Amino acid sequence: MSGYLVDDTRKVTTQRLREMKKQGKKIAMLTSYDYTMGRLVDEAGIDAVLIGDSASNVMEGNPTTLPITLDEMIIYARSVARAVRRAFVVCDMPFGTYQVNSTEGVRNAIRIMQETGCDCVKLEGGEEIIETVKKILAAGIPVMGHLGLTPQSINKFGTFSVRAREEAEAAKLINDARMLDEAGCCAIVLEKIPARLAECVAKEVAAPVIGIGAGSGVDGQVLVVNDMLGMDQSFSPKFLRRYANLADVIHNAVGQYISDVKNVDFPGKDEAY
Repeated sequence: MSGYLVDDTRKVTTQRLREMKKQGKKIAMLTSYDYTMGRLVDEAGIDAVLIGDSASNVMEGNPTTLPITLDEMIIYARSVARAVRRAFVVCDMPFGTYQVNSTEGVRNAIRIMQETGCDCVKLEGGEEIIETVKKILAAGIPVMGHLGLTPQSINKFGTFSVRAREEAEAAKLINDARMLDEAGCCAIVLEKIPARLAECVAKEVAAPVIGIGAGSGVDGQVLVVNDMLGMDQSFSPKFLRRYANLADVIHNAVGQYISDVKNVDFPGKDEAY
């Protein structure tokens, strides 16, 4: 584990996440969808890796997260989990795998844990799914909650705009966060809500709160790795900070390769047997 850029190379667990919150240490989380990226972000010292159902958009080109299936999520998650040594590995439960009833939710959560090697599952929603959350936890499976903008409900919302601006929705979000916390969720993601509300929730609950578009007053942050690396220049929400421009790097590298092949500059004598 000599490649890590952090001092603490212990495996990140549910207990470690809570310790980090108590100690005021921010949690850094990124998505990954394949073995190579999972290995790279883990070696860099990331605290948590999310195999998000955003794979539906990033890996499959769908406009929403709804089409991705459990079988597909398991393939992505298994690949990432094989690569990760230190980070806490979380797998999204895709749309339709836990909304029908709690029995089906538990069965699908068990399948994810058995077939992927992940550390945790993530579910979207609060009071509406709380019984399923409790039963998954009772089965010994860690659960990460997700409130605010919940992409699996995009057809209900009708927009990707900021959630919980109104008092009633904000009050419900706080109540949902309390319910998830009291049930025993190991962490809660808050997506695209007012920063002041997110900070209030983070102070209200014992579980670490990880934000995406929720300001800096929470316990950690998560971004889609392809977005923060600048691989998709067409997606530019306010909350996104690009740390690289890999789109240009890839275009230039591929262009140079094409040129070298067509001009018979590749392979050279040193690259032939």
